[in-house]
Amino acid sequence: MTIQSPIVANGRAYPVPKTCAIAICLDGCEPEYLEVAIADGLMPTLKRMRETGTDRLAHSVIPSFTNPNNLSIATGRPPVVHGICGNYLYEPETGEEVMMNDVRFLRAPTIFKTFYDAGARVAIVTAKDKLRALLGAGLTFEDDRAKCFSAEKSDTSTLAEHGQEAASKWLGMAQPNVYSAELSEFVFAAGVKLLREWKPDVMYLTTTDFVQHKYAPHQPEAKAFYEMFDKYLTELDAMGAAIVVTADHGMKPKHLADGSPAVVYVQDLLDEWLGEAAARLILPITDPYVVHHGALGSFATAYLPEGADQADIMAKLRATKGITDVLTNAEAVARFELPSDRIGDIILVSGENICIGTSEHRHDLAALKEPLRSHGGLTEQEVPFICNRVLPLPERPVLRNFDAFFYATTAAAL
Repeated sequence: MTIQSPIVANGRAYPVPKTCAIAICLDGCEPEYLEVAIADGLMPTLKRMRETGTDRLAHSVIPSFTNPNNLSIATGRPPVVHGICGNYLYEPETGEEVMMNDVRFLRAPTIFKTFYDAGARVAIVTAKDKLRALLGAGLTFEDDRAKCFSAEKSDTSTLAEHGQEAASKWLGMAQPNVYSAELSEFVFAAGVKLLREWKPDVMYLTTTDFVQHKYAPHQPEAKAFYEMFDKYLTELDAMGAAIVVTADHGMKPKHLADGSPAVVYVQDLLDEWLGEAAARLILPITDPYVVHHGALGSFATAYLPEGADQADIMAKLRATKGITDVLTNAEAVARFELPSDRIGDIILVSGENICIGTSEHRHDLAALKEPLRSHGGLTEQEVPFICNRVLPLPERPVLRNFDAFFYATTAAAL
């Protein structure tokens, strides 16, 4: 089908691709992972892409968590536009804390819907199912021009809801365990099969950071992951697709010398200063997959009770070891481009090697078998941005990870 142009999504004009435009989001890909794997000779294709294509570092959105960044990549805009500012939020009007993975939270159309509406074939494969509904918002599947399914629920995908019946059977790979490297490998393998057989115009492949939370760049398990990815990247590249490889966030060690998590428990501090449960601390990293991180990350937002001395509380938080940034709602909106109605009165960011927790007794860290590695703050904002074509990309920090599809379609239109 001929794609109608121009294609404008959220105020940005996207070139019409002549070949498939692919953005790959390597969840939790701290740039060091690529450096180590390439130095060890494990990623020859990515090494060649960096040398003969375009190689930059970009900035993710803050908070440097999965949902805000995936939706920024999917819309080409920051959270102030699309509304997804965490994995999890507090709704003051209901008094409830809820997952932010329902389509009702999305305030802007995705690039995928815009391309689909223009006549394109669109494919989206996610590792975890929590992102699938948001990324596939507005797509319909009856005309075989859209596919949107997850590795996590690949046994039960349907033609009507996902555009692909029983994706695991179709791919010939068993539905992977959600806590595994195989969950991401399923995404890559599905992308190769879709490109070869279904030939989408635009495709998004987004993985899980299970490996990155558990293993540092020099560890064998991490090296094996990136070696595996490079083999699938080789196949995608050989078929002529224009590819941008980026990440939703980086990953840093957040533990003490003895391997125990390094945490400042801010809800406990607020209870001490304001009275028990008078204030409410929200950790937007929170999701159902606590084995990864125990809901500990480097970004938090706090709702204060009426009449609280906000300036005094902020001064005390700034004096707290491990807390690097304390902002008002308005300051956070201006600095991080966040929706003001979905963040609290105060926004907190912690340092490179420490996390923010609520109350110590509320975090079940029994599932953390390895020293904690996590993300969410400014120290995890720098991510790779690599294209297999030569492009005039700006230098950091102007370049953002959510420019991925603009440059992928630009490369595909050459």
